[in-house]
Amino acid sequence: MARLQALLQGLLLRAEAVFNAAFGERLNPLYHLGAITFFLFWLVGASGLYLYAFFETGVAAAHASVEALTHGQWFAGGVMRSVHRYASDAMVATMLLHLLRHFAFDRFRGWRWFSWLTGVALVWLVYVSGINGYMLPWDRLAQFVAVTSFEWLDWLPAFGGSLMRNFIYASSISDRFFSLLSFLHVGLPLAVLLLMWVHVQRVPKARTLPPRPIALGLAAALLLLSLAWPALSQGGAAELGQAVARIAPDWFYLALFPWIAGGAPGPAWALVGAGTVLLATLPFWPRRRGAGATGHRMTLAGPAGEDVLVPVRPDETLLDAGLRHGLPLPFECRNGACGACLCSVEQGTVAHLPYQAHALPDALKMQGKALLCCAVPLQDVAVAVDAWAAAGVREFAGKVVRMERLAEDVMRLWIGLPGGERVRFAAGQYLNVILEDGQRRAFSFANPPHDDAQIELHVRRIPGGRFTGRVFDGLRAGDTLRLEGPLGSFRLAASERPIFFVAGATGFAPVKSIVEDAFRRGISRPMRLYWGVRRPADLYLLPLAQQWQRDHPQFRVVPVVSEPRPEDRWTGRTGLVHEAMLADAQDLAGIEVYVCGSVRMVDTAVPALLAHGLDEQACFSDAFRPAAQARPIQAPDPA
Repeated sequence: MARLQALLQGLLLRAEAVFNAAFGERLNPLYHLGAITFFLFWLVGASGLYLYAFFETGVAAAHASVEALTHGQWFAGGVMRSVHRYASDAMVATMLLHLLRHFAFDRFRGWRWFSWLTGVALVWLVYVSGINGYMLPWDRLAQFVAVTSFEWLDWLPAFGGSLMRNFIYASSISDRFFSLLSFLHVGLPLAVLLLMWVHVQRVPKARTLPPRPIALGLAAALLLLSLAWPALSQGGAAELGQAVARIAPDWFYLALFPWIAGGAPGPAWALVGAGTVLLATLPFWPRRRGAGATGHRMTLAGPAGEDVLVPVRPDETLLDAGLRHGLPLPFECRNGACGACLCSVEQGTVAHLPYQAHALPDALKMQGKALLCCAVPLQDVAVAVDAWAAAGVREFAGKVVRMERLAEDVMRLWIGLPGGERVRFAAGQYLNVILEDGQRRAFSFANPPHDDAQIELHVRRIPGGRFTGRVFDGLRAGDTLRLEGPLGSFRLAASERPIFFVAGATGFAPVKSIVEDAFRRGISRPMRLYWGVRRPADLYLLPLAQQWQRDHPQFRVVPVVSEPRPEDRWTGRTGLVHEAMLADAQDLAGIEVYVCGSVRMVDTAVPALLAHGLDEQACFSDAFRPAAQARPIQAPDPA
């Protein structure tokens, strides 16, 4: 089966690429087969209601009323009859192709079993409804369909040949028979509609109408087809006294009928029965070796900066999980072609279902990008949606409310927004200060998200720095700054592992935001902060961190000074901050580490931490780049 699925995947992906080139990814009909099937059902229903209003349910009147519709009401009747026929055929085609795609891409297991089974039942109902419809015109084709259908049923032991007795003589068919056929042709489509509604109940944000251009184009194509090749009765009215010698069956619905009429009702039952059992049991077949069946959790950075924890069911894509959770995730094709659901996997790993290469080039994939609609988590993951991140970034003006000199070269700024406006951000993110010539300087939010009445920044003076020099020498309360944010994906991951923070100098700012947010949210994971500076005086908010340690038993702070002088009388830890941490925890397996500081500090610390057993997926870094290296929008990347 795996080989067959691989073959079908290759064929379908090639076909999709052709359709993408012709229609574009958002209007590719192969990505809207389910919705198109719904639309075709409404066309069939609307045209059928019109035809039914003029149809007379009687042995003598049925064929005559259909002919009067077809020729007496050429457009309203004849074209509607043709649209009814061709829309029914198209519905079978899209329904079966929809089923084939889900089989090819292995989208019928796990939580999808319910939709798959109801889909198999829909195939049966649609076929029975369509075959029933071919009996109503009571022409020679209707005679062939009715006689062959009842011969086929009569082969079953339960009937034992009793049904065919009703077709031996013309007088055996009464008006009540046509009343029954008409009742079935109303009731069966209603059952189809009900089952279609049930079918999509477990599909998150299932679309039941295709994009308008597809709907209009499809309706126009069916109308043109109806005008060019109208559907007509075959061979005049039915005559049960004469065998049907020649008809042109509708191969969408009646493909098995010539075979059955040729004397093979048993093999036909065997084929249909075996096919039904095969399709119905597919979701419960043993999984191929290596296929995962365990659900995981997705931590999603929400559009307003908040983190949302979403359980992901076995075999469920990240998009389906998020939509099921009610999140307004961006998507279009849901089949890995348009790229609208591009995201960044910040923690954990995912496996991708087949997708079009242009939607996720290898270069982006190497950067940790993924497509929500095709990504299935292999472990707990943390994800940021690119469209949300881009939409959330904005420029705004901020006024310096207050300034406090925390150390010789560290200034704390409080910045307010006009009209009491707030910036929604996640703990660990940063903003850019935009200079007059458009250059940017990045600073992390030091305040937690719940305390957002004012923005708190910790600014360390850089020798020769344009903006930091202005902060220390010329900036005053009341001055206005152009800001841009929030930016970055550095944030606390959702897990149960103990947390180590390694902060260098003003790398304490994002840690302050994260820690205070964690306290607010009631996170009880063990947290240890190693704060490294050159001189003891650079531990500018050490009393605050020590107060956290007294108030929260799960938190501990370890200050580390790399260049103490005798006059400092420093008796605490000395050396490089990451080495102090490694002295306390030489095996970092099962630990989560967040490294914040200069590029040199991060580049030195991270390889050493990984060499001591730290999982790459549990190592996060936020490197402060000098202005010469800074980019206009620089999002911290996982190590």
